[in-house]
Formats: sequence, C-alpha cells, structure tokens
Amino acid sequence: MIRVLDNANALAYIVVMFAQNQISRTLSDAAAQARIAGILSQESFVSRHAVGRRLCDEFGFFDARGRAQLAGCLKALAALEARSEGITLPVARPPAVRPGPHVLATPVPPVQGVPGRLEEIEGLEVVQVGTRAERRTWNTLIAHEHPQGITTFAGCQIYYLVRSAHGILAAAGFSAAALRLAVRDRWMNWSEGQRQAHLHRVVGLNRFLIRPGVVCAHFASHVLGRVLRRLPRDFEARYGYRPWLVETFVSPPWSGRSLLAANFLRLGQTAGRGRQDVGNSRATVPKWVYVHELDRKWRRRLGVDFVDHAPSLRLGEGLSRADWAGNEFGGARLGNRRRSDRLVKSASLLAEYPGQAICGNGRSDRAAVDGFYRFIEKAAEHGIDVDAILAPHRERSTRRMRSQRTVLAIQDGTDLNFSGRPGCEGLGVIGHNQTSARTPGLHLHATLAVTGSGLPLGVLRCEFEAPPGGRKKPGQLPKSHRWLRGFDDTLAAADGLTGRTRVIAVMDREADCFLLFDHQRRHRRVDLLVRARHDRCLDGSTKLFAALRSKPVEGSIDIDIDRITPRQKSGKAIRAGRSARMARCNLQYGSFLLAATIKEARPLTLQAVQVTETDPPEDEDPVKWTLLTSLPVDSAEAAREVIGFYLNRWKIEDYFRILKSGCRVEYLAFRTADRLTCAIAINAVIAWRIQLMTLLGREAPHNDPHLMFTDEEITFLRDYARAYGQPPPENLGAAVHLVAMFGGYQARKHDPEPGAQIMWRGQERLSAATIAYEVKAMVEAQDTLSCENNS
Repeated sequence: MIRVLDNANALAYIVVMFAQNQISRTLSDAAAQARIAGILSQESFVSRHAVGRRLCDEFGFFDARGRAQLAGCLKALAALEARSEGITLPVARPPAVRPGPHVLATPVPPVQGVPGRLEEIEGLEVVQVGTRAERRTWNTLIAHEHPQGITTFAGCQIYYLVRSAHGILAAAGFSAAALRLAVRDRWMNWSEGQRQAHLHRVVGLNRFLIRPGVVCAHFASHVLGRVLRRLPRDFEARYGYRPWLVETFVSPPWSGRSLLAANFLRLGQTAGRGRQDVGNSRATVPKWVYVHELDRKWRRRLGVDFVDHAPSLRLGEGLSRADWAGNEFGGARLGNRRRSDRLVKSASLLAEYPGQAICGNGRSDRAAVDGFYRFIEKAAEHGIDVDAILAPHRERSTRRMRSQRTVLAIQDGTDLNFSGRPGCEGLGVIGHNQTSARTPGLHLHATLAVTGSGLPLGVLRCEFEAPPGGRKKPGQLPKSHRWLRGFDDTLAAADGLTGRTRVIAVMDREADCFLLFDHQRRHRRVDLLVRARHDRCLDGSTKLFAALRSKPVEGSIDIDIDRITPRQKSGKAIRAGRSARMARCNLQYGSFLLAATIKEARPLTLQAVQVTETDPPEDEDPVKWTLLTSLPVDSAEAAREVIGFYLNRWKIEDYFRILKSGCRVEYLAFRTADRLTCAIAINAVIAWRIQLMTLLGREAPHNDPHLMFTDEEITFLRDYARAYGQPPPENLGAAVHLVAMFGGYQARKHDPEPGAQIMWRGQERLSAATIAYEVKAMVEAQDTLSCENNS
C-alpha cells in the first residue's frame, strides 16, 4: 500500500507499508510463489535472513520509515515452505536463548514525600524511554510493582517514565493492539479488510503503573493526559506514522475512573479469551474495554460512518401487561433459568393487583403461589439479593437514559415501618413511640432516574439499612455516606451513557455535606444539585446566605405549591398543613468559593441559587430555598432551569407513596429482613411502572395505547368507553383516563389529572375485568367449536 505523507519540512515522500498479514497474502499468490522459486533456484543464500532481505527488496516489504519488514517476511516464508513442495529454504539456525526482559539488580528506589496536591509536585515530567538504562528501569518497575508483571510485548512499542523531585512516580507502556476484539470492532464499524489494513493504527496501553506511595488527587488522569498528548508525535518519530486510537483493558477490582477522567470511552466487556486462546477455552476473566481517540478524524480517514451501538429504549417501550415483567426482570442471574422465570411470573402476577397477596390474583394457581414464596424464602440460600433482582431493570433503565438529553438521578430515603412484624429477624430501629418503645423497621435509600421533565426512567438503586437506634456505634459510618454511595452508583450508571446525555444527581437538604461536594469535584461526569442546609463560610466572616441576599434580584419565577393535609397522631399534630397556591418568587444567584470543612481538602467553587417568595399567605411559611449546584448558572434562564430540575425531586416522594400505599410493602408478612428486602425489590419496579403510567398519559398522550396496554385491555376499555359515552382509547392519554375512571376518577371539567392512587386502583380493577373478558372469550370459542362439531 503506497501512501504519500508530508513531513515537517513539507517534503513529499513515498512510503510502502505492509502489515504481516498483507505480506502473507502477497506471498500466497501463485505468481509470487513462482518468482520466489525462481530466485531460490538461481541465487545462493547462506541463511534465511539473507533470503528474507532479498525478498523484501523484490516485493517492497518496507515499513513507514523505509526499514525492511524482515520478521514478517521470514514468518510468512516459513509458513509457505511448510505447505509448498516447490520452495525450500536454507536450514534454520537454532534460536538463541533469550533470558527475557532485562531488569536492574536492585528494585527502583521508593518515592519520597509526594504531596497530596498535583500542583505541589516538584519537577513533574514525562520522559520517553530511550536508553538501555531507562528501559531496564521501566522493566524493573513493571516486574516488581505492576499486578500483571512484565512480559514480552508484541508489535511497535513505546514506553514512558514519569519523573519528579520525589522520584519516579509512574510508568506507561504501549504495544500492539488486540488482533480481534468484538466490542472494539463493532464500535469502529470497520470491515475485515479495513481491520487487516489499518490495525497498526490502533495501539494498546498494555501497562500503566502508579507507584505505591503516590496518593494525589487527579494524578493518574493528569499523567495519562500528558502521555497521550505526546504519543502521536513520538510514535511518528519512531515508526513513521501516527496512531489513531489507544485501547486498554480493565479488570476487577480496578474501576477505570482515571481512564474516564482522561477521556477514554468504555465500550463493553471482552469474551474472556486471551491473545493466545486458540482453543476458545475462555479461561481469563472478562475485562472492560476502553478506547481513546488520538485523532478525532479517524473515521473520515478510515472511510466509515459513526454507528451508535449503545442500545437505547423509547420511554414506555415494552411495558404492556404481557411484556413488561419479562423485559424488566428477564435474564436475571439467579443461579439458573428456572429461578429467573419464577421471578418474571411472580412480578407479573403481583403487578395486576398492587398491594395484594399473590394468591389474590385470579390467574395464580397453586404452583405460582408456592413458587413465589419458595423463591423469596430460599433467596439468601441461593445467593439472591436486591441487586441481583434489580439488575435487569437497572440495565433497561440505563438504556432508557441513553435516549435522553438530560437525566435527573434523584436520591432520597424513607423509613419502612414493620411494627406489625415484631418477630421479624434483622430489622432495625426507625423510631420510638410515646412509651419509648422501639419501632422496628428498615431504612430504604433509593435512586430514581427521571427525565428533565420528570418522567420516571427507572429505579437505579435500592439500599436497605437496619438502623441500630440510639447513639452512633464505633465504626458506624455517618448517614452522609448513603448519599456518597448513591452518587458513586449514579457515576457507574453514567459510565454506560454517551457524552450527549447529561446526568444530574439531585438531593435534598440531608445531602448538604462537603464530603459529597469534594467527591463530585473529582468525578465530574455527573453534576450535582443539592438544597443547602448549612449556612457555609466563604472567606473571613462572610456567610453564604448573607452573600446571596446581597446579590441583585435577577428575575422571578412562579412555583406551583401543592396542598398538604395536616396529620395528627394521638391528638397531636405531627405535620402542618399547607394550602395549594402559585408562589411568586424572586431569583438571586452567584458563584461562591466555599471553605473546606474536612481535612486535607481545598476550598471549592459552587453556584448557588436562592428562591424567595415575595407575598406568602399570612398563616404559612414563605418558600425560601437555597440550591447549590455544579451546573453553570450565568443567567436568570439558567437559574430557572436549575429550579425546574429541583422541583422534580418531589417525584421520588410520590414514588415512595406508591410503594407504601399502593404496593403496601409495609404489610409484607415475611419473617426475616432479607426476605422482606427481596420482596420489596420486586414491588419497587411495580411502583415505578404505576408512576410512569400515571405521568406518561399526561406528558405524552398521543402515543399508541399498545405502549402500555394489551389488546385484551384495549378491547375492554373500548367497550367501557362506549357504554359510558367516553372517547375511545385511540391513544395512550385516552386509555389512561379510562383506567383512571375505572378506579373512581370523575373526569369533571375542573378536576386535576388523575393521580397514582386512582391509577393503581384502576389498574387492579382493569386486571379483574380483563380476566372476565378472557374467560368469556374462551367459553364462547368452546361453545362455537361444540356447535360446529354437533352440526
């Protein structure tokens, strides 16, 4: 293959490049073999190397720098001799015994006094390994300190050391990429011929080492960035061409966060085969594949189109009664297929009558009932937990997130009261009653993913805790770590999304802790939006709230405040009431440097937005919120967008109400906390589907009703509409309204849209009506068949 390249002096030169497989194809041609046989018969050679050099001249086997591709040619010749009787090469010399990579006699000295801040490291530099001594130093570091040790690398190779006044801090090495890699080749969208011709343009980051003793924020991603920026020109200086892509692999327990911070993309997992797995034994652990684009125009140079292979789901797709359970729970890795099928069957039956025991469903036979209770009671024995049950739903939720421009990952917690289960094992203490008796229960901390407009995409996480009650015990983590774990889980979900999806973690006042803000600063893939609880220090004696109040009013916003019914217990008010109103609020915002409140942390900059109601009712507290966010807020419109995101936080409150009142999870009658959490995990997805059905009918009423309803349900709703003079269910909005009417919704002119309680009641009655319709259809079919047989 001949390609014209321009060097730094604008001199054109011709480079003839052949990869090893191209050499093999060239020498396999019948005409080429005849030429080789003629050369061998007419000329004498003292060694195979002499033959190889002669054929490199004959066929033009040279790399980009004009050097003979002797190794590839000799390998192709050996294969040709083995299968062709007309070609005989000089006797091969016995190979010299190589002792392996050369290392130093003593280990590399450890690092000394590396600071915790990147900007404080003295004399930090990235050096390309060039001398023999530097190569031995690199080999020694990898052999002694890298988990996978040293080996013999293939193909074009280039190595780096990271030096400083504190010693050698890191090392990186690049060599040949994987010959075949399904997830990479699918993402690149290249043909087999293109792969064979251009595989040398992909290089592998085969070793990356951060030495023990180097504990410095952002160090790994900073070093990777510096190495990758100089790699193309160093590679070209050594081999005559620039690579396009870098690939690497990550296996547990490493997370690959530093790679993501250095702009790598995570493509997927390998099949568990190594480079030498010719027998397809799949003996290695599957690894995550990451790639980095050195040349953003590589697709144009290669001549391929971009194909987004990341699967996405349209909101509401596959959620009809017939399909939803198989989609959201099917394929769960529970040890065998029978348990996965049992989970799907149980979820489907439970969803038809939310809040009822599985035996209350007319479709539940004895096998289905016994199978469900056996599944829950044997869950711990079979290693089944909440994460395993929710895994398929989480994967589907991630696919729904991929179809959105903005995703809000809303976190919150709620207490589940199991005071009616005093003999249940493993419960904690969620409170005390008036006689100081402990209230047994569990704390649920969940993450609900919603669209930017508030439509629920799925439950990303459910974490259950059994609070010990009383004072904090030694070694017990503070409650703030719940929010930190939830943020890390959102980060893991965001890793599987494309860069066009913006993910924002939204939390309430309990999450206002500097530890979370500092953590987000190091992991900016997910933005943060938290309602402020503490009046934080800025500089000197200045406080955040006072600094915000001093900002000019930049506009106003109307906020719809829902009505809250007051609650009493034993004659005492435990929750104040609130009337529904439209609150007119002023906007103030600004960027502030918050003082650090944890050790070894630097001050950080966040944007703050303050909302203050201008004319509240006399007997009610005014709306007054302060929001802290990592999102840019440089205009009143941006501030309104941030407030809109925060207003969607109430979606998780509605979700918890559906879970408790609709699915009635606090009335589950299992005897251990492990069994309770598994049953609640199933109901968590059922509650999400009820909430989505309620909101999707409002937000997207023109969708096809088959999106969430079966043919039998639509047939019944059509007859129900005709009987009561209502519009037929020609679209999703009309179908949802009919289900709500079946649940008691009056549909009067000034009535608000139906809520979740109406919907779960209507769904329950619709399930019963559909059973009756199906039974009637079966009986009519049997009668028709009987009449035909008698006639």
